[in-house]
Amino acid sequence: MAEIETLPGSETADWTRKTNYGTWRFQKTWKPLRIVDAEGCYFTDGDGKRYLDFSAQLMCVNLGHKNPAVIEAIAQQARTLAYIAPGYATDARAELSRALLEVLPKGLTKFFFTTSGTDANEAAMKIARMYTGKSKIVSRYRSYHGSTMASIAATGDPRRWGAEPSAKGQNVVFGPEVNCYDCPIKHSYPSCDIACADYLEHIIRNENDVAAVLVEPVVGTNGVLVPPPEYFPKLRRICDDHGVLLIADEVMSGWGRTGKWFAVDHWNVRPDILVTAKGITSAYVPLGLCATTEKIEAYFEDHFFAHGHTYEAHPMTLLPAVATIREMHRLNLVDRARENGKYLGEKLTALKAKHPSIGDVRGIGMFWAVELVKNRATKQLFNTMKDKVSGVPILVDQIAAEMMKNGVAVQSWISHFVIAPPLIIERSEIDQGVAALDAALHLADEQVA
Repeated sequence: MAEIETLPGSETADWTRKTNYGTWRFQKTWKPLRIVDAEGCYFTDGDGKRYLDFSAQLMCVNLGHKNPAVIEAIAQQARTLAYIAPGYATDARAELSRALLEVLPKGLTKFFFTTSGTDANEAAMKIARMYTGKSKIVSRYRSYHGSTMASIAATGDPRRWGAEPSAKGQNVVFGPEVNCYDCPIKHSYPSCDIACADYLEHIIRNENDVAAVLVEPVVGTNGVLVPPPEYFPKLRRICDDHGVLLIADEVMSGWGRTGKWFAVDHWNVRPDILVTAKGITSAYVPLGLCATTEKIEAYFEDHFFAHGHTYEAHPMTLLPAVATIREMHRLNLVDRARENGKYLGEKLTALKAKHPSIGDVRGIGMFWAVELVKNRATKQLFNTMKDKVSGVPILVDQIAAEMMKNGVAVQSWISHFVIAPPLIIERSEIDQGVAALDAALHLADEQVA
């Protein structure tokens, strides 16, 4: 058996830094931490220090680390059939497809398997354009849909800026996100009558070539923005009235994260296309999914399906997804996310009374954001999108670094934290993570206006 040469600990980080790109960052400040192990809700660095994984890495390790059933599925598939071209049928492919029909929103019956959320979104946009014969995609400003050219073009946050002007050629039109804490069009819920959805309809009416509206049902890294209950039913009606497809990007909000199998289930809305990844295998292997309805499926019976790639429906990715679904059922993780998510939300909300730097705490299930502000009355942020891409030090990153010193890892983005631990987390571990945030928030409180 081939063995990996073990380098001295410092050399592992040095070689990584020297020969790899650190993503979404200035390279000169990248100092990657060497990680040697992970189990349950914790990962361990080269010095033996354990960290509570309070954001499930990139909001994806839903089962926690080292789930035995998923690991065994990877080994079983490797022993049986490590790769076959996507034009063939495999047992894992059929088994996963059958399992998906049981957990996806009803009506989504045809699947295209990818290797990430990014290329699943690429597939969704291509399918929408082929099916409708139209070219424009309507997206929203506070959004993230991936890093390849079409998916980054549909991304509203500053990660898009580095791909422009080429990204602007992808025919994407942006509208306002739904954000009842700080409405981008200066309305107030519920008297607004969901004006942010009306704005998207205004875009559709004034663009002559809209194929689809692409939205995250619960916005992820851009602040865990949970829509009011009227939003998605209204958006569904708008799309139907104008013959526009609705694409739900559930890369982050799917797989029990919000206390339902998929976030759209909270509002009983069925999208035309659903995109997901991350939790589909608990991120143990790279798998994405683009699922469509029967009416889209029927169109391609007599029309050319012009999409595909080498790793589509890769066998090594499919059987672990079957194991993940079974483990979610066995451990009752969807209900557990809803119940423990309420506890997490209560603990985070209690911090707001103690820390004047907390402007808002919002979330659903095991998916929460804590947003920091200089001034609660004006909702002025400590940092902006332009700060992120221009290299200005970001306060939430400094607070996250302080939490790491205390053994808790959390994702930060511009002005907020995304708190989305593994769905297996215990309440004592929730207490540990919240306590670390509580202790580190003095860095923000000291700068409150």
